[in-house]
Order: sequence, then structure tokens, then C-alpha cells
Amino acid sequence: MAKLSQDDLLAQFEEMTLIELSEFVKAFEEKFDVTAAAAVAAAPAAAAAPAEAAAEQDEFDVVLTGAGDKKIQVIKVVRELTSLGLKEAKDLVDGAPKPVLEKVAKDAAEKAAESLKGAGASVEVK
Repeated sequence: MAKLSQDDLLAQFEEMTLIELSEFVKAFEEKFDVTAAAAVAAAPAAAAAPAEAAAEQDEFDVVLTGAGDKKIQVIKVVRELTSLGLKEAKDLVDGAPKPVLEKVAKDAAEKAAESLKGAGASVEVK
């Protein structure tokens, strides 16, 4: 059997439906006795000091406020933007409003918001 490159594998995964991909992940977990869930670090809530409020904001949060009609497309974009697994991304989209990215640069926040809006989601950049 020929060894597939990472790009070849990703191309194969792109062609799979979400159900097929979910079944593959389950089979992979069983075969190799691993868990494919991504570790999600809880970001502590920080209160902004009045002096910091006067300074220009250089870190932004991208908050998903609604999934819209194309929920599957939104889940795909969330997975592309984060290191979340399929279930975690789905839970994030289902639990909107939730932050997708936190404390990112302005241009990264704008690109992420544009991608999410392109998939049909409602987004706020804070």
C-alpha cells in the first residue's frame, strides 16, 4: 500500500460528508485507542482597567452570534479557524453566542469574521 501524503489525506477528508467523517473518527479512536477531542483551554475573564480602555485596542474577540441557515458550512469554518474537533465545533455553533477566537490581531479577527459571514453565520468582532 502506498503511503499517502498529508495533502492527499486532507483531500480525501474534504470529500467526506460529516457523518462519514464522524464514523471515521470513531473507527480511528477504536483502532488506535486514542481520543480525537481537542483540548480547549478556558480563557480567564479579564476586567479591563480604565487606563487600558483609553488605549487603542489591539486584541479582538470573534463571537459567533448565530449559525444561520447553513449550519454545516459554519461548523466547517469554525473547525478551520480553530483546532476544535467535529463535536466541539458543533457544540460551539449550537451554543451560540460563543467566542470562536479570543485575543487575536485585528486583521485575523476581520478575516475570521468574513469567513464566518461567508458561510452564513452572524458574527460580532469585539
